Amino acid sequence: MRVVEPSYVIQDELDQASLVVRLEACGRICYKSEEKISKDSAMPFVKKIAEHGHNSVMEMAVVTLGVHCSAEQFAELLAVEPRYLFMDRLDEEILITGSIRSFRELYARSGDIAIVEAMLSFMVTDHVYLFEGVWDGGSDSSAVRGIAVRKLELREVEGLTAALLARHRFCGVMFTVNRAVTHEIVRHRPCSYLQESQRYCRYSQDKFGSQVTFIKPMFFAEGTEEYELWTKAMEDTEKIYLQLLESSTPQAARTVLPNSCKTEIIVYCNLVEWKHIFSLRTSPAAEPSMREVMIPLAAEMKDRYPAVF
Repeated sequence: MRVVEPSYVIQDELDQASLVVRLEACGRICYKSEEKISKDSAMPFVKKIAEHGHNSVMEMAVVTLGVHCSAEQFAELLAVEPRYLFMDRLDEEILITGSIRSFRELYARSGDIAIVEAMLSFMVTDHVYLFEGVWDGGSDSSAVRGIAVRKLELREVEGLTAALLARHRFCGVMFTVNRAVTHEIVRHRPCSYLQESQRYCRYSQDKFGSQVTFIKPMFFAEGTEEYELWTKAMEDTEKIYLQLLESSTPQAARTVLPNSCKTEIIVYCNLVEWKHIFSLRTSPAAEPSMREVMIPLAAEMKDRYPAVF
């Protein structure tokens, strides 16, 4: 067996990557198939994800658009009650931020709304593969042609006022923690998640070292009787799990795995929601293993975005 410390990584490098590269990197976390990433692998992977309706992966990339349209056209959009979009009216344009999934589903429900069609028409120019199975080619109506759409680059989003920055700046963080921590994290509703899947990952395979990885418990000091008992329990569990894999599927064998199992989970949300998460998960009442990763993450976010945090 292997024992590791809990940790987190803010996904800065993916903020600079293309949408398709970001989606592949996040999506492969579920299956722990990162070794299959190559310079040509992202497009086929994302197309397959879209084709099979794995919508959670499509939540892992957001786009911020600046839209120039009439008040009536914006009201028409609001009337269909778009879900999971963050919208703010400025003096000269409307800021609209949403995930690829949210734009896909909005077009599927309300593609006849001029502003919706205009936004999709703009995005499919460079990213039609993200809307396969949804985009129908659009129309050539004068209403759509009269709407101007542009994409805000990350530097523009980070230059917004504190209130707008908090709503439109999304940040992804990959945590390496135990399963008890992730059971609590996923209760935060306005977030998107992708998590290492025990259902598909077969830890007897060579790429996992033919062993189960556990998170070092903060509750028991090494060398104590309690730590020795914990170690024995994990060793016994690993032995039983590997034995079950000889005749069972990973989804069957995983039923014996404990909360101490290491897992990787990506949490993706805007700064408003991160602020809410920190208010709950860094307090003295929070679960200690959660505080172990959330307190240093909150401090790092505060250094990056002091006007928000």
